[in-house]
This record gives sequence, C-alpha cells and structure tokens, in this order.
Amino acid sequence: MTYADFNTDWNYRRKVTPFQELGGAAGSPWTSVTLPHDALITTERHAQAPGGHTNGYFNGGAFEYRKTFTVSEQDRGKLMFLEFDGVYRDAVVTVNGALAGRHAFGYSRFVVRIDPYLRFGGDNEIGVSCRAHLDSRWYTGCGIYRDVRLIVKNPAHLAVDGVRITTPDVDEAIAITEIAARVQNASAVTTTLRVSAVITDDEGAEVARGKAPVTLLPADAETVRLRLPVDRPRRWSADTPTRYFARVELTDGDRVVDETVVPFGIRTVRADARRGLRVNGVEVKLRGACLHGDNGPLGAAAIGRAEERKIELLKAAGFNAIRSSHHPASSALLDTCDRLGMYVMDEAFDIWTQGKSDFDYSADFSQWWERDLEAMVAKDFNHPSVIFYSIGNEIPETGTPDGGRWSRRLAEKLRALDGTRLVTNGINGFVSVLDLVLGGMAQQREAARSTDAAAGEQGGGVNGMMNAFGEMMGRIVSSPMVTERTEESFAALDVAGMNYGESRYGLDSDLFPDRVIVGTETWPTVIDRNWDLVKKHPHVIGDFTWTGLDYLGETGIGVVKYAGAEDGGQGFSTVYPGLSAYCGDLDLVGHRRPVSYYREIVFGMRTEPYIAVRRPEHHGCPIAVSTPWAWSDCVSSWSWPGFEGAPVHVEVYADADEVELLLDGEPIGLCAVGTERAFRADFEVLYQAGELVAVARRNGEVVGRTSLVTATGPTRLSLTADRDKVRVGTRDLAFVTITLTDESGTVPNATDREVRVTVSGAGVLQGLGSGAPVTEETFNGPARHTYDGRALAVIRPTGAGTIVLEAQAEGCPPARLTLTATASPEPLPAPSVRAEDTDPDLHR
Repeated sequence: MTYADFNTDWNYRRKVTPFQELGGAAGSPWTSVTLPHDALITTERHAQAPGGHTNGYFNGGAFEYRKTFTVSEQDRGKLMFLEFDGVYRDAVVTVNGALAGRHAFGYSRFVVRIDPYLRFGGDNEIGVSCRAHLDSRWYTGCGIYRDVRLIVKNPAHLAVDGVRITTPDVDEAIAITEIAARVQNASAVTTTLRVSAVITDDEGAEVARGKAPVTLLPADAETVRLRLPVDRPRRWSADTPTRYFARVELTDGDRVVDETVVPFGIRTVRADARRGLRVNGVEVKLRGACLHGDNGPLGAAAIGRAEERKIELLKAAGFNAIRSSHHPASSALLDTCDRLGMYVMDEAFDIWTQGKSDFDYSADFSQWWERDLEAMVAKDFNHPSVIFYSIGNEIPETGTPDGGRWSRRLAEKLRALDGTRLVTNGINGFVSVLDLVLGGMAQQREAARSTDAAAGEQGGGVNGMMNAFGEMMGRIVSSPMVTERTEESFAALDVAGMNYGESRYGLDSDLFPDRVIVGTETWPTVIDRNWDLVKKHPHVIGDFTWTGLDYLGETGIGVVKYAGAEDGGQGFSTVYPGLSAYCGDLDLVGHRRPVSYYREIVFGMRTEPYIAVRRPEHHGCPIAVSTPWAWSDCVSSWSWPGFEGAPVHVEVYADADEVELLLDGEPIGLCAVGTERAFRADFEVLYQAGELVAVARRNGEVVGRTSLVTATGPTRLSLTADRDKVRVGTRDLAFVTITLTDESGTVPNATDREVRVTVSGAGVLQGLGSGAPVTEETFNGPARHTYDGRALAVIRPTGAGTIVLEAQAEGCPPARLTLTATASPEPLPAPSVRAEDTDPDLHR
C-alpha cells in the first residue's frame, strides 16, 4: 500500500481535440509543469475578456494535462486510485485514452480508480482536461491547481478516507476516542483480518491502543469501531493547537496489508444563544477573515507552503478564524490550520439552483450536490480546525419556500454525514428579497445623488450612492419582509450566518431568542461598530471581514477612485487593467495594510498606536467612488518628496482618549480619538521631512507611542526571505520580499521602480508580483514594478543545492540572496500524513 506524491512530470497545453487538429487547428506546444498549477495565471489579459472585471480580465479557456508513468507487473491485482484535491473545472480523467472518471465541481476533492485501465509492466498515460468560462463571480484559475496523489491498495484494505476519529466524551481526566475504520474486501475469498490502532501525542509518546478482528465476505465492507481512552487529554484550540496521531493497521496474521496515520485533535464545540460559542467549554469570539482561493502571484495554485504562509500572516495580524469563500478549502490549507491553530468555516457552494454567471455550477447542482457534500466531509472529518460547515453564500433561494426546503436538505445531509460540526449559511437578507427590491434600487440611486453634501469625507456623486447603498441594505435586512422570508432558511441552521446583516443582531435577540448569529461577511469599514456588537451580544459569536487577503478579480471594489482619474472605473469596479479587489487587510503579496492595524487595535490586541498618511497627491481631490469595502487611501509613510509645505491628512489609530503629533520633537497637533471614527484621531498638517511621532494618552497618561521617519540618501534593494532553507519536493516555496529602502531600512514608498529578478541554481522563479491593484504587468515575467516600495518573488526548488536570487533596479546597487534547498524528506499533508511505502517496483 502506498500513498505517493503524483505532482511531478506533467505537461499541459491549451486543449485541442483530434477533430480540430484534423481540420487544420494547430495545437499549442506541451509545456512541462509541476503541480499544483494554474494554467490561467500566465495567459494574456485584455479589456475585452469575457468575464471582465469579475475575473481580473483574464480569458477563460480549456486546458489539458498529461503524464506518463510506469507500473510494475508486481502490482497487478492491486487497486490503484488517483486522488485529485481540486481541478477547475468539469474535469475529465482518462487512462490510456479510456474514460476513467469525471467531476463537475471545481472545488471538491475526488478519487478516480485507474487500475482497470492500466498496462502493468509498461508505460501508461494519464490525461486530464478542464475548463473555465463565465462560470464564477471571481478569479478561479484553471487546471490541476491542488495536489494529486497516487494511492495503491491491496484487495483487502482500509477504504480511502475510511478512518474517521471522533471524541464523543471529553473531560479533564479522560477523552474517549472513537476510531471508525471502514474495511473493504475486493478479493474473491472470505477473510478474517484485524484492525489495530495506536494513538501517540505530538511528542511521539503512546497514549492508547486497541484492536479488533473483522470478517469480510467477498466484495464486502464493514466498519470496525475502537473506543480508546486517552488520559489527561490536551485539547486542541486555535490558541493551543495540540494534535494526536492514530496509526491504524490492517493485518492478516503477521502481515500488514494496509496502514494509515491520521492526525486529529481532541476538542468540543458548542453554541447557544445564552453562552455563545464555546470551544472546550471556554467562550470564543471569532475574529474572522473571509478568503478567496488564489495565492496572488501564483494564481489559484494551492502549493502547500503558499497555503501555510497565508495562515501565518493572518494569525500574526490578529485573526483566529477563516471562512473559505465560497468553496471548500484545500487539504493543504486545512493541514496548516490544524498545525498553527485557526478555526475554519468550510463553505460548500456559492450557487444552488439559481445561477449567478452564464455557465456556472447551478446547471450541475441538482445532480452533484450530494456527492460534493460527501467529498467535503470526507476531506474535513479529521481536521480539528473545521468547526463549521457552511452550505452556501448569498443564495437567492433562501428568501423562498423552495430555498427553505433546500436549506433543510443540505443541512440534514451534512448532519447525517458528520454530526460533530455546526452548520451555517452565509445568508444576505438583501439578496434573499432581491426580486422585490430591484425596482427600488433605481429610486435609491436617484435619491443618493441628492445627498452629495452629506457624504462627508468620502465625497459625493456615485460615492454618495454607495454610502446610501450600505444604509439601504441595513434597513432592508432588518425589515419585516426579510424577517418573514428568511425564517425557514435560518431555522434549518445551527448558527445563522449573516452577510452584512449587523442590523439584525439586536433585533433578533428579541424576535428569535434562541438564534445564534455569526457575521459571515462584513464590511471592513464598520469593524469598530460590529466588534462592539459582537462583544455586547452573547448570541453573536464573531465577525468575518471581507476580506483577510486581497484576491484576483472583482477588481477595485476596495479602491478609492478619484474624479477624473484614469482608473476611476464604473461603479464598484476598476476598468482594465484592474487586477485585484484591493479590499484585503493584507495586500496581494501579503503586506499588511493600515486597516489591518486598525482592526488589531479594535480587537484589543495592539497597544501601540499606528500612523497612516493619506496620499498627498490626492489631497483635496473629489472622490468619485469609495465603497464600504474601501479603507481610506493611506500608507504608513512619512516620505513624500515634492510635497514639502503641502497639506497632508494624518490618521492615527489608537485605543486612547487623545493623540498628540510631534515633528522632530515639536508639537504640531493634538486631537481627541473618535471624533470622526472610533479608535482614530485625524490631523491636517503641512508636510515636512523629519521624524513624525504620535503619542497616545488615556486619562492624561501615555499609553503608547510610535513614529515614522523620512527616507534619506541613496536607495538600495533589500531582499528578505521568509526562511533561508526550503525542502525539495512539490509543496515548498521561498517567499522573498523585495523592498526599496534607504541605508537605515526606511522605505521611500513614493518612488517605485522596476525590479528585474533572475534565479539560478536549484530553483526557479515561480511568480513575481506586487500589491498593485491596477497593472498590466504579468506574474510570470522577470521584471515587476514595486508598489509602495515593495514586490515579492516566489521561488520553487527544483532539486537539492544552492538557489541564488539576484535583483536589479535603476539607481540601486544589485542585490543578491542565497537559499539552500535540502533533500530532507517532505511530509505529506494530512490526511496524507500516512505511512509511506517506498516500493521500488512501483515507479513514479
């Protein structure tokens, strides 16, 4: 039995059929690639791309992959499977030209049995075709964008995903750990086998063991259950992510015929309207971030280290929970959440029966929904980080009786598959009654145009309409109409997920006193008010901002657009070459934006104040559009050459009564915190180079201070890697931040430059990008302009040895960084953390 990485030695190209080639269509050349891989991210973008701003002006298309591998004659009679963690989308899998399997959904894991089609003792070709075309409201990528594994089993074996572990009885003294192992017999004879399990802690010490026999008839399957006590259990939580490991063996006499190692956590999860969410009996408020699936410069490729870095950055920024929006998370992401400690709301669908795009999953939903929920549970079951299943996002049907019926069907299906998690749904009351309010929208827009004078600091025009839009949504969401039409859909859930539904939080404590609420999607601009509601109401268990990380597509919904500017766009979005949404606490390459520090202060996790300066080139410019997803257009910098003596607006975030500003030790302003926004003091000052200091006080006492200094002297390139060693394999990467700095390390963010990067040795440049939300530059070229003084190079190892990255920019001395790629064994991610069998006769 083997579980082998199957990510190497693939080729891909744009798909062309034999009939097209016969008709004279020339197929594009095959290109060698290592999985996970996004075929779409390196393609050309243009203003006429069919999806437009929704997918970042990338064209869709159909792609095909192929891989040749040899199977030993000794493996004849064994069962062989390919496990795809995700292929976007409409995947068709062939083996030596024969159809072996297909899968419609682009986000759920699926397994294809391949041994009936193999040539044992010879070469075999695996083919995978897929496509992306007007089937999503955001950038999806295309291709085999998650891990692939080859699984080889004996006729008598543990079923794939056949070991499930629960802890039904937990207290301080003991945890009863139930291991349910599904055993299958594909042979032609009756056999009696034995299932045994050993549980070890995270230091390798044995804490429990047990065993039981099982008799199976030919073509039979049985479930063996072991209930093993673990003394003084160490419980898993986001703060203490302690894991245990169950090694399960299936033996025939003294011979091991199958085995697996399953990581799991011991924890309890409860929720009610009086005591809120409790993990291991302790109340938890979820500091949540919504996440789309892409990894910036890598596109949709869910390479293990990229998924890990994402969670590291979010955890460091103060989040303790993520929502996978709006599709099931990758196994690599869940592995990281287990290890690092992050609560997960794993979401199933963005679409049920009513479509949101021309060719989306709604056409497949009625036939595939059960299989996709089964796949999600099979993937999630042993991950302690997953505490919620979400059955949908902003589903229009939730405001109808038919939607109520579907809500119950999906929720009950999940409960039948896994009764250990809470079930929710991201319901937007506005969307649920959209059929009734579309006519009123036109009137609201007209009314908003007359409120320009009341638009405040964010200007008038279309912006006034955006502000009115947010207020209007609040009124509609809390209306009796929404209350009545969504009641059945909410009643099907364990926790009522509400998108932009904070106007219901207090209302529902009276109308539905048993209703538990979580803010499944909220505007970042109201985190101060929302978090106050979360703290105030026991039945409101958390807030998930849109979004934690910037993402490709839905271009510019968080960009502040100025009247007359080239990137002013239309409505919410930026026109071409808009690339990203720019509404994340962290930008596209993982750099924390000012809103992230503001949120950290609101959460009570940061005591030092934070200084952000609105870009002086826009001072006094009328704002054309600033949506509720857009933070103010500010940067934490005091380096603005050419603006000496010009007015600038300074924001200081602080949990204090007042803030004093000093420039080179001289006071230049004193302001109360909260005059315009809670936790913020606002200053209008004249820019002069030097050291800007903010001193925060409460009750006259200093509670924190921070400073910004002006960059001076020559500019140089600084290269900083997230670590100096990477592991050989398909799951590791090095992320190298490229920064323009002066000699003291201060970033002159207002003077961006083109950086050219070369990589030599045992690695390749996998991607090169910046946080720029509007750009025509590609991620696969050797050059990229910095954005606010920064860019990011992603390096993928190709073998053991030294990797050298060299960077050049005009006016800067060349910079060089050396990394080491080591050949140490690379562990497979859970649930792939299983015993490896290096069978020399099975060539990969």
